[in-house]
Amino acid sequence: MTTKNIPTVLGVGNALVDVISVLESDALLEKFGLPRGSMTLVDAERSKQIYEATYSEKSELTTGGSVANTMRGMANLGSAGGYMGKVGKDELGELFKNDFEKRGLTTHLVFSDTVDTGRVMALVSQDSERTMATYLGAAAEMRAEEFQTDVLGNYNYMYVEGYLVFNHELIKAGVELAREKDLKVALDLSSFNVVEANLDFLKALVKTHVDIVFANEEEAKSFTGLDPEAALHEMAKDCELVIVKLGKEGSLIKYKGEVTRVGSIPAKALDTTGAGDAYAAGFFYGLTNGYDMATCGKIAALVSGKVVEVMGPNLPDSAWAEVKQEIAKIVG
Repeated sequence: MTTKNIPTVLGVGNALVDVISVLESDALLEKFGLPRGSMTLVDAERSKQIYEATYSEKSELTTGGSVANTMRGMANLGSAGGYMGKVGKDELGELFKNDFEKRGLTTHLVFSDTVDTGRVMALVSQDSERTMATYLGAAAEMRAEEFQTDVLGNYNYMYVEGYLVFNHELIKAGVELAREKDLKVALDLSSFNVVEANLDFLKALVKTHVDIVFANEEEAKSFTGLDPEAALHEMAKDCELVIVKLGKEGSLIKYKGEVTRVGSIPAKALDTTGAGDAYAAGFFYGLTNGYDMATCGKIAALVSGKVVEVMGPNLPDSAWAEVKQEIAKIVG
């Protein structure tokens, strides 16, 4: 169990529900114009059509969204934390809220009267290839004035996903409020195309308001134009802590001028969806428990390595006991 003196993390992101369905064939992908293995943004009507064509009693519903995956992982490791996002007043919104609260996370959700909860139709082909049709729904409609400032004093870190950067006003308001309340601000760059489309804004944000940056090598290259190690040093000029994830090659961490190299664990990768989110969950678990950078990185690599061995971005609840036993060996 965590105690009140352990630092806590508030995640801010797109609150989504993943609807995972296995396809009998790829004919439906062709029907809806969804390239195999892609992530395609769709509108409400197209999402509804895909849902009605693919949903069955065998379909699985699970909470989703990048930072939501991280916070769920942290909760399963035993960390206290909270989550802020926007959902609809519907069944999926209630599912999101109840799942997080069941895991011990505090929810600070805004409910839309007019727009449904965002959902990801995750369509799994017979060869395990996953194709995603994403309808952001209410998640995309959160406004800066809906940021719940009164709860920030309960947290030590604010962790923001780069996917929110389409709303410059929202993300800027959030990090400014966090700064006012003396929270450390962490940002995951989320996707190289997100970085490329918002480069000037993100660079200014990182320089003035961000303490911790998570990036994979593609995102780091888009942000700096440099290869991983050089990108690490470049980003660290503006941040206290920078993590560059290198997939199977592990990760690079730079904290207050010191570089730590961490390897990966042997893993039979089935689905890399959510690997970065899982890495962040393990890293924050280590960070908030006061472990050194090498230990934080090893815990992050462990959690990330376990997640790629299952379908989807989250480990089954039954797997966490073993993960915690492995962490106990790492921390000695």
